[in-house]
Amino acid sequence: MLRVLVVEDQIRLADSVARVLRREGMAVDVAYDGTVALERAAETDYDVVVLDRDLPGVHGDEVCGELMREPQRTRVLMLTAAGTLADRVLGLTMGADDYLPKPFAYAELVARIRALGRRTQPAVPPTLAHGDLTLDPARRVATRAGQRLPLNPKELAVLEYLLTSRGRVVSAEELLERVWDEAADPFTTTVKATMNRLRAKLGEPPVIETVPRAGYRI
Repeated sequence: MLRVLVVEDQIRLADSVARVLRREGMAVDVAYDGTVALERAAETDYDVVVLDRDLPGVHGDEVCGELMREPQRTRVLMLTAAGTLADRVLGLTMGADDYLPKPFAYAELVARIRALGRRTQPAVPPTLAHGDLTLDPARRVATRAGQRLPLNPKELAVLEYLLTSRGRVVSAEELLERVWDEAADPFTTTVKATMNRLRAKLGEPPVIETVPRAGYRI
């Protein structure tokens, strides 16, 4: 599971990138300037920050430098309209982990974010399995007893997080933090409703266990 912050002052582009990443099962927050980006990063441990270099307020180079000084190492993918070799070298020198010039293909952006995300998390097997239940995180496909399950992106994300937790009890608060974004209301029944739909689609016998006053586990 990846928690991503998109920092881009072109609102339409930022929102478009966020939609694409959410369809890929990522939890995505958005900031339209450098000042807000630093506030978001101080509140949340992001796996990857997609950072436009030419930002109003606090410049992207300064944001990158601040992120590099944090004890929680966030991977930074820097974006810029300037795509010369000198620009790429300077961006990487500032501490960015990767560099993608505009315009870019969304498929490449997703692939680069996933590659950076793998550096921040423990290695995950190509296929996650529990009994007759399997999940391919890369292809975003889940099956049970050989039959493909009609899961939406959020249900896939919850299932992936529970499977990678390897039997550990995961609280509703942790799921909100890792699978949803800042728009999720912590006082709603969002997690419970998603869990109920997921259980129904997984079928019998039950796979997800509710641990009273603690959370969920597989």
